[in-house]
Amino acid sequence: MEEIKNKEFGGERPLFAKKDLMLKNITIIDGESGIKQCENIEAEDCKFYGKYPWWHVDGARIRNCYFAPGSRSAIWYTYNLNMKDCIIDGPKFFREMENVELEDVTINDADETFWRVKNLRLKNVILREGTYPFMFSENIYVDGLDSNSKYVFQYCKNVEIHNARIVTKDSFWECENITIYDSVLDGEYLAWHSKNVRLVNCHLAGEQLLCYADNLTLENCTFDKACDRVFEYSTVHADIRGRIENIKNPTSGHIIADEIGSITIDDNIRMPADCKIEIRKI
Repeated sequence: MEEIKNKEFGGERPLFAKKDLMLKNITIIDGESGIKQCENIEAEDCKFYGKYPWWHVDGARIRNCYFAPGSRSAIWYTYNLNMKDCIIDGPKFFREMENVELEDVTINDADETFWRVKNLRLKNVILREGTYPFMFSENIYVDGLDSNSKYVFQYCKNVEIHNARIVTKDSFWECENITIYDSVLDGEYLAWHSKNVRLVNCHLAGEQLLCYADNLTLENCTFDKACDRVFEYSTVHADIRGRIENIKNPTSGHIIADEIGSITIDDNIRMPADCKIEIRKI
């Protein structure tokens, strides 16, 4: 493998079509497409300032690197990417990709990041600011996620999440096959219009959660005291620990809780309107 270290590159396409290349302490300054149409590229202790530095790369390993705000849309159409110990300050990363792994990565402008990614694995990842991360992505596994970005996980399929703290709104909309364990989900309108959502040992906060959902399951979950109008027009099986303030017009299923503040069933309920709601007997 060829090695290049302690150099600076600028302009357009300075490393175009390179193969089997190790980059160490390299700086890509202002310019475009620093690394493009490449194969088997590794980068360690590098800095990226120009636009679009990793496009159309098959086989990428990135370690301890920094991506500046100007490196927007930096990694697109790249396959088999492994990234670790990196800081990203640019928006619109990771699009139209397959087989992507991130570990110990902080993304400080997560605007429109992870769009149309297949086979995505995240471990100890931080997302800050921005809108619509993970749009249209599928086959996602997460262990450790701290996110305050808005509108996360929309139109996603086949997602498994562990140990997450997600503060947002309109999350997991129109998703399919979602399982979330041991996490905090804080934000209104959670998982509307989604199918096959399962929450295990999670704490939920926000208004009008889990509405219009099909085949919704909650196991050993808790609700913030401000939650109301939960489960409207959903088919649901829920085991709730502690108190839930308000349940409104679930379509069918079974809901059990330690304590229920109020239940709203009115003329707008949808058929079959046969959800069994009960307080757990001590």
